[in-house]
Amino acid sequence: MNTKSVKLLKGGVVLSLFASTLLHATNGDTLIGVGTKSRGMGGAGIGMSHCAESTLQNPALITCTKGTSVSFGGTIFMPDISANMGQAPSKSSSADMNVIPSIAISQKINENWYWGIGMWGTAGMGVDYRDASTSATDSGNMKMVTNLQLMQFGATLAYTKNNFGIALTPILQYGALDINYKDFANNNIGAGVSQDFGTGYNLGMYYDYGNGLTLGGIYKSKIDMKYNGQLSNATQPFATMGIVPGAMEDYLDQPSEMGVGFAYKFDNQAIAFDYKKINWSDARGYKDFGWEDQDVYAIGYQLKKGKWKYRLGYNHASHPIKEAQSGPSVISAGNYAQAGGNAINLFNLLGFPATAENHYTIGGGYDISKNMYVDVAYVYAPETTTTMKTITGFNSGTGDLYTGNSTVKHSEQGLSLQLSYRFF
Repeated sequence: MNTKSVKLLKGGVVLSLFASTLLHATNGDTLIGVGTKSRGMGGAGIGMSHCAESTLQNPALITCTKGTSVSFGGTIFMPDISANMGQAPSKSSSADMNVIPSIAISQKINENWYWGIGMWGTAGMGVDYRDASTSATDSGNMKMVTNLQLMQFGATLAYTKNNFGIALTPILQYGALDINYKDFANNNIGAGVSQDFGTGYNLGMYYDYGNGLTLGGIYKSKIDMKYNGQLSNATQPFATMGIVPGAMEDYLDQPSEMGVGFAYKFDNQAIAFDYKKINWSDARGYKDFGWEDQDVYAIGYQLKKGKWKYRLGYNHASHPIKEAQSGPSVISAGNYAQAGGNAINLFNLLGFPATAENHYTIGGGYDISKNMYVDVAYVYAPETTTTMKTITGFNSGTGDLYTGNSTVKHSEQGLSLQLSYRFF
């Protein structure tokens, strides 16, 4: 193939731009745990109470609060992502560090009723390929700079009696999405930042058997989100070229989740296990690109020793993207519809490398005083390498599309710190 006449396909790269705005955050686009204690235990928190920080995992478990509990902190999330399209050189994203804040408060009203409130950053990720060009003929992934930010606010009311607890957390989600890139003619394309608010809820319950064993269950509703002008603008080139029937709508819903978990406490130790299912196939935006529902498993261990707590954990979830049926290696102008599967694979693999599967965690806590304590957690996801057949180039002379194997490499690190204060 003559490299001077072959350039990255405009439409394919546009889908890549859109996809790359999503959170490369472990279980699809969701963090394995929103609190530092949970993250130190592999994300387990459906049956294991973490007091105030349980609000967004199993809100019924805020009933461990003895008076008032306040926790605030954040996570430094550090993805390492690189990809190559066909025979093009591999390029690394410069967007390799993000800060995700969190704050939670829980309070005991009386022997049966508790309330809580919190704010959590659930996404804050994008890519930056402005420095990715390796030569004058290399587009550098179209100089794309993308960003998606999600923040959730929730208020919990929990009730407990006779070892049973139930709680409801209405959720308000704020989202902001921006896509900016250089098109095939080197024009700057971008609709500016689009924002939206969506509502949902988190329902949780637990039963304490009284012998150290606690069982829990949760259901999180889907949250409808729409970013005007973003996804339709990003996918329009595919529709114009006839690769897809029409431009994508601007919806990108947060999927529903359901899960169960247990925790067993003995001596000064605790073991927790969670299973949850993330329903990507029912969320607009994700289901359009063939995402499958995801099974997530988390196991964690905690040891208390004096003022210290030591935590270990493991989290596993196979990524929800699967290779779609692809077309031939060369697709002639006027017959681009054969490239539909290649375009889907381009989005799912190169545009959105949500391919992290295994996560190893370690954490700990220290009681500074009777009322104040600090927790820390570190999460490591080793590199995964995924290859699929995608659109890889465009011949400006003949109008032909080229397809071939593309590869993404993806690893992650995350460091969380949280300070908590208890009023008895």
